Amino acid sequence: MFVHVVMMRFVPDVDEAFHARVEAYARRIRAEAQGLLQYEYAVNDAERSQGYTHAVVSAFRTSADHDAYQVSAVHQEMKAFMSPAIAELAVCDSVLPDRS
Repeated sequence: MFVHVVMMRFVPDVDEAFHARVEAYARRIRAEAQGLLQYEYAVNDAERSQGYTHAVVSAFRTSADHDAYQVSAVHQEMKAFMSPAIAELAVCDSVLPDRS
C-alpha cells in the first residue's frame, strides 16, 4: 500500500467556503481515482500540530496509482484552487509493508 499525507497550514483568511470546496474536490477524487483505497480531507486535532490545521490523508494500492492521481485533472484543479491559500505544507509519501 502507498500512503500519501499532506499536512497544511493556511493563510489567515481561509473560510468555511474554502474548506467546503476542498471537500467537494475530495469527493470527486474518491469517485474518480483508480487504485484509491482511502482519501480524506481531515482536520488535524493534534495538540502538537505546529499550526498544520488540515491534512489530506490517502492510501493507494500502488505507487503507480498514486502517480496517476498526481497528474489527474481533478487533482491538478484542486491544487490550483488550494495553492494560494496554503502558507506551508509538509508531505509524507511511503510504501507500507503488507503485514497480513
